[in-house]
Amino acid sequence: MAKPIDQASILVLASDGFEFSELTGPRDTLIEKGARVTVAAPGLEPIAGESGGEIKGRIQPNTTLDKPVAADFDALLLPGGQRNPDNLRMEADAIRLIREFADQGKPIAAICHAPWLLIEAGLLRGRTATSWPSLRTDLRNAGANVVDREVAVDGNIITSRNPDDIPAFTQALIEAVENVGESVAA
Repeated sequence: MAKPIDQASILVLASDGFEFSELTGPRDTLIEKGARVTVAAPGLEPIAGESGGEIKGRIQPNTTLDKPVAADFDALLLPGGQRNPDNLRMEADAIRLIREFADQGKPIAAICHAPWLLIEAGLLRGRTATSWPSLRTDLRNAGANVVDREVAVDGNIITSRNPDDIPAFTQALIEAVENVGESVAA
């Protein structure tokens, strides 16, 4: 059901090694627009955000991966970073949550290396997606139609390539939340 962004609740899945700007950029914009943002991680200790292999800051998770259920949120945000999605794709609760959002037709936004999580959840066959260049063969092998553009929207799946795409990525997520149930294509 469509919802104004200032009434929306967004879940972010992250672990150590997330790309700092790919979590904080969308999160800060969403909060500025009035959305409630919850960060779930494997544990409750602060998680390290990186850029260029260096720690840029730490985020305090609000909850652990085993607690949230998709029914309590309007959309799912998956930041990249190389280590973050690689860690999370080994977490059964992360994959469970991604599949729950997909089953409920809710927006799932994955940037940079985060489409690895969409592959792990089995969501990309026949879908149009983009990612960091080194993942594109993985996307093709998972059955995706791979494109190279700042944002690819295919139904409820939103993907982007890198930190430069954060503004378009975040805007696509906002539009998806505000238009859930309507036909959205880009």
